[in-house]
Amino acid sequence: MSVAPPADRAADRAADRAADRAATVLRRRRAVVSGAGAGSGSGSGSAPRSGAGSASAPTTGELRARLPLVTVRELQVAYDERPVLQSVDLDLYPGEMVALLGASGSGKSTLMRSLTGFAPISGGSVRVAGYDATNLRRGELRSLRSEVGQVFQQFNLIPRLSVLTNVLTGALAGAGPVNLFGGFTSAHRRRAMELLDRVGIAHKAKEQARSLSGGQQQRVAIARALMQNPRVILADEPVASLDPKLADSVLELLREIATEDGIPVLVSLHVLPLALNHCDRIVGLRRGEILVSGSRAELCAEALAPLYEEEEERDDADH
Repeated sequence: MSVAPPADRAADRAADRAADRAATVLRRRRAVVSGAGAGSGSGSGSAPRSGAGSASAPTTGELRARLPLVTVRELQVAYDERPVLQSVDLDLYPGEMVALLGASGSGKSTLMRSLTGFAPISGGSVRVAGYDATNLRRGELRSLRSEVGQVFQQFNLIPRLSVLTNVLTGALAGAGPVNLFGGFTSAHRRRAMELLDRVGIAHKAKEQARSLSGGQQQRVAIARALMQNPRVILADEPVASLDPKLADSVLELLREIATEDGIPVLVSLHVLPLALNHCDRIVGLRRGEILVSGSRAELCAEALAPLYEEEEERDDADH
């Protein structure tokens, strides 16, 4: 049996992702059309097989969009026999942005690390982009991590390198032999410039990353994550060091990426209004367990307040 070379496999995966994203957009458009005609009084019964008003069977891409790209069941994580996460369940679907809320020490960062194999999973199951994160060899872990784009609070850019080069580092996992020479193809460079244009800072491409403002650096970090062609994006406190206006703009960008590209975004936040304004669903952790979970339409600040009661009590005790 012949085995496809790595370049072909990478091309196949990229094609699959593009098809999935296109199908997600198509599915949303069809949902809008069917919603507009919901009050037409057509009645019940089987759909016609042909004609202008016929309903077509869902495509493979549409069926995939209905399945979660991340599935966590009964997750348990412990450090030195100290439980950090207990019986955590989580699903992330294409096209949605989900807020992960909780006080300091509630387990938010540990949950994110468990999705890429960086946390010691002691029980339960974690599946991400088709990978079983609880049972992977080193090479398979690298493959899983290449499918997950990550955005961090401190940006994690290389300060002395140009903005363009920082974005290009997102392609290292799939660059192949080019790594030996420290260069990138013209296709990589075009892609990086397109992503910088998308996040609104193409005009800063030649400048050193350290010369940019915090909000601009975070946009570079998002472009770098997109350079991976990720299936999932994890954003751990991405706006904690930004002022409110910049925080809103960065979260709007992440929401746009989730919606337009069909990439689920899990974003850890500490500010309730940001979660309620920008995210489709909210999952709240307290003492390593899910205390609250629901759509933003179902939740309000009052319902989420218990997530931070212990943090407020600690602050009161310190004073």
